[in-house]
Amino acid sequence: MRYAIIRTTVLLCLVLPFTAPAQTAVVNLYTARHYQTDEALYTHFTRTTGIRINRIEAGDEALLERLRTEGRASPADVLLLVDAARLWKAQSEGLFSPVRSELLERRIPASLRAPATPDGTTWFGISTRARVIIVNRSRITAHAISSYADLANPALKGKVCTRSAAHPYMLSLIAAMIEHQGELLATHWARGVVANFARAPRGGDTDQIKAVASGECAVALSNTYYLVRIMRSDKPADREIMAKLQVIWPDQAGHGAHVNVTGGGVLRHAKNPEAALRFLEYLAGDEAQRYLADGNNEWPAVPGVRIENPALAALGTFKADPLPVAALGRSQAAAARLIDRVGWR
Repeated sequence: MRYAIIRTTVLLCLVLPFTAPAQTAVVNLYTARHYQTDEALYTHFTRTTGIRINRIEAGDEALLERLRTEGRASPADVLLLVDAARLWKAQSEGLFSPVRSELLERRIPASLRAPATPDGTTWFGISTRARVIIVNRSRITAHAISSYADLANPALKGKVCTRSAAHPYMLSLIAAMIEHQGELLATHWARGVVANFARAPRGGDTDQIKAVASGECAVALSNTYYLVRIMRSDKPADREIMAKLQVIWPDQAGHGAHVNVTGGGVLRHAKNPEAALRFLEYLAGDEAQRYLADGNNEWPAVPGVRIENPALAALGTFKADPLPVAALGRSQAAAARLIDRVGWR
């Protein structure tokens, strides 16, 4: 019943237009972020700038489809998505506006934003997360696995759990592997992973974490923020889960752990472009970066921002893959073909 109510609310949000009193400074936001902790972010922006935020929350693809349908009539000023490949897709479809911001270009590393197109459209990462390997301590010794490639090792037959590779988080990881080693070798790897499945792919990252802890499988992949969410929990059941797990930072002797972003840009048909840019620049500020990191257990996109999240800090430091996140989009089609070929659905 609760799910039905939430779903109905989202659908209503997708139908109802924004309404704003005349003469009121606003930013109309389409966002795939659905975290309650972001409320403090929006409240602080309004309190600081006087600009009110209207928002619609939905999944990445639902928001993209809405923007395609609305066209020039769209009321949206800013789009926030939670996957670099979807941001690349939005840019390639011409949904973003040309933006030039010295502040954003200075604070957001080039690897975490899109190169501007000839007409100047771009987008910017605002927070990051990594895709790590988790193992059941009693079933696998941590030193036996050190890379994503090891998930295809025949020694792990019947021990690997994953979510569907059609999910953006998995597609982006596979796209990164294609970028690094080509489609042929990435396909060979994916076939090996599929051959090692303990069960058919299902559920989200939290489900994979629980499956490893329960012993249903011995190895899985997860975005770091799902893991840290459990680490920060006071529930005895969650503490029991973490006691059974070990986290492995993949490819520390190679390319480094795969990194993805939440990011956003000003939309081409924005009715409030100045306020929209001001909102994006606000997200790159130290205080907003701390909200993003501490609230949803992500890392700031801006280097050097100090955060206060002991559970996130407990994961330790790691080598991140320096592959520009915008490159994840250009290999998405190849990644989709790959998972069809190997049956990773």
